[in-house]
Amino acid sequence: MSFLDQVVIVTGAGHGIGRSVAEAYAEQGAIVVIAEKDEATGNDAAQRIQDKGGKAVFVQTDVSQPVQIEQLMERTIDLYGKINILINNAGISVWKSPYELTVEEWDHILDTNLRSVFLCSREAAKRMRRTGGGAIVNLSSTRAHMSEPDTEAYAASKGGIVALTHALAISLGPDRIRVNAIAPGWIETGDYQALRPVDHSQHPAQRVGRPEDIARACLYLTDPANDFVTGIELVVDGGMTRKMMYEPD
Repeated sequence: MSFLDQVVIVTGAGHGIGRSVAEAYAEQGAIVVIAEKDEATGNDAAQRIQDKGGKAVFVQTDVSQPVQIEQLMERTIDLYGKINILINNAGISVWKSPYELTVEEWDHILDTNLRSVFLCSREAAKRMRRTGGGAIVNLSSTRAHMSEPDTEAYAASKGGIVALTHALAISLGPDRIRVNAIAPGWIETGDYQALRPVDHSQHPAQRVGRPEDIARACLYLTDPANDFVTGIELVVDGGMTRKMMYEPD
């Protein structure tokens, strides 16, 4: 994989999957832009990369605000003159009955999770095409295909990301910009050691996922050598969505 001095923007990179993705690119020699709403976690993520000898800068960004997305892209160009890779990771959720979910809550989740993916991708693509193309990865979810109760807004946003991904792949292909999605399953971002044996065994892979699993998928999808891969949704869930579930007798 060749990421040396590639400029990579990762949204929601202050914690969890986003932070792991940012660290993975930095370890491969990329210059990472930490786009994060929370100042404390964003600064900490950038500092952690720098302490390990990597290159990172924090740009405070609320992706639900279109103006801040444009500022993120312009700041990146001002600093580095190019954008090679965009990872649309930022997202929020509210677990609330559809009878009680407010219009404001619905709009905020869709603006943060879905509209931001379109706007970030569009603004990054405007700049990518000036320098010969690039790669975009959108973080969807297996909840685009299966659900628990009270997840309507989140599921709608993640399903929208899947459709938006293949639409963008077609539209941006002539500019040599590849667009793919990753649908994580159960990725534990908290205390992995606290998981129970049953949590692991219900996965055909025999373990719950880790943020590094998604980071490696991002590296694969954005590797310049994999320029024949575009418009796909890569499900990274330990096989869980392929496992038939039955209630015990």
